[in-house]
Amino acid sequence: MGNDQQAETVHDVVILGSGPAGFTAALYASRANLQPLLLEGNQPGGQLTITTDVENYPGFPEGILGPELMDDMRKQVRRFGTSCKFEAATGVDFDSRPFRVTTDEGSYLAKTVIVATGASAKQLGIESESQLMGYGVSACATCDGFFVKGKELVIVGGGDTAMEEATYLTKFATKVTVVHRRDELRASKIMQERAFKNDKIAFEWNKTVVEILGSRADGVHGVVLRDEKTGETSEFPCQGVFIAIGHQPNTEIFKDKLDMNEVGYLLADEPSSRTNIEGVFAAGDVVDPTYRQAVTAAGMGCKAAIDAERWLEAQD
Repeated sequence: MGNDQQAETVHDVVILGSGPAGFTAALYASRANLQPLLLEGNQPGGQLTITTDVENYPGFPEGILGPELMDDMRKQVRRFGTSCKFEAATGVDFDSRPFRVTTDEGSYLAKTVIVATGASAKQLGIESESQLMGYGVSACATCDGFFVKGKELVIVGGGDTAMEEATYLTKFATKVTVVHRRDELRASKIMQERAFKNDKIAFEWNKTVVEILGSRADGVHGVVLRDEKTGETSEFPCQGVFIAIGHQPNTEIFKDKLDMNEVGYLLADEPSSRTNIEGVFAAGDVVDPTYRQAVTAAGMGCKAAIDAERWLEAQD
């Protein structure tokens, strides 16, 4: 790939990740004439590419498909001079300046780096789950709750996220059954009480989902539950499945380099996007376990680009 020549180029900004945070950072950085290089990562377009309909992003009264929204963002940043490469960062060297970002195809030098590598919803790891993701299976209640009006749902998990999403989904669904592999919840007491009080929420204890029944054409019509105590399996009817067993931030390559919490979310010097290393900024779900929305990620991407631009100006 002629990398010797590439390695000599020092980019003002290298952006890691191509979700709403990465693309918005690229939009602002390219409009500031910083000619950013954006490395799209293992999942170009980020989590929105596994979301079929996006109806809560401002400016789309009819809604828009997740992959289409990301494609439009990509076209927009290219128009202003962002160079997008379908490469994933495999390592970073923040010890010397300029920084070096290594990918599966080569390496790049950068004066500043914006980390927008996002998070991945943890999955059950069964084939029918990935097959039906976006077709009756979802990992985001606030994204997809609206589509389950009048349906009976299953939600998998036992933590705060699961209780919060179960409670939220009762606004739309007729019944929400929480499937939990233990006989008690890990959720905080207040979240548990709220769920137990809600007469639309039922519980299946000591059970795991071993298969999701349905098709892309007709959606979900049930799940197969296994009793963890007896090993017996049974079919349980439902018209939607929400997986709420947590998210994993994509921060493996930043371990021991950037400050993060015990779960792996990067720590930013809020309200800015600065990390503990000068010239490295972070935006989107990689720093945000709380909101995790496309629109909040985009806002953070804007902040990171402005922070990077001001930092570069201060250096000059």
